[in-house]
Amino acid sequence: MVQRRKGQSKHIRAKKARKRRQNSQNRAGMRCITCIVLFLLIAMSTQIYRLYGKNEAYKEQEKKLAAQLEAEKERKEEITKYSEYVTTKDYIEKIAKTKLGLLYPHEIIFKEKME
Repeated sequence: MVQRRKGQSKHIRAKKARKRRQNSQNRAGMRCITCIVLFLLIAMSTQIYRLYGKNEAYKEQEKKLAAQLEAEKERKEEITKYSEYVTTKDYIEKIAKTKLGLLYPHEIIFKEKME
């Protein structure tokens, strides 16, 4: 029986040593996994920050382009109105009088005498 106890104690000591080794290996594995997770977290945070900055820049650009689009719409409307005005009789008379010096037969021009 004495031998059995010695054999059992060696066996128990070996089990305990194996368990300690497994625990230390588990701790090392957990540390590695924790480091990897932290690295990924930092990398993802950096990417999120960069994308947030790009998103803000794109929002500003969108606002500028929207304002520019509105200005161009107004300009288009003005050009349309002007093109309609150019085809009217009033515009043609105005240009004929101011630039060409033409008059209707019944009109009289009064000029101021310069001294």
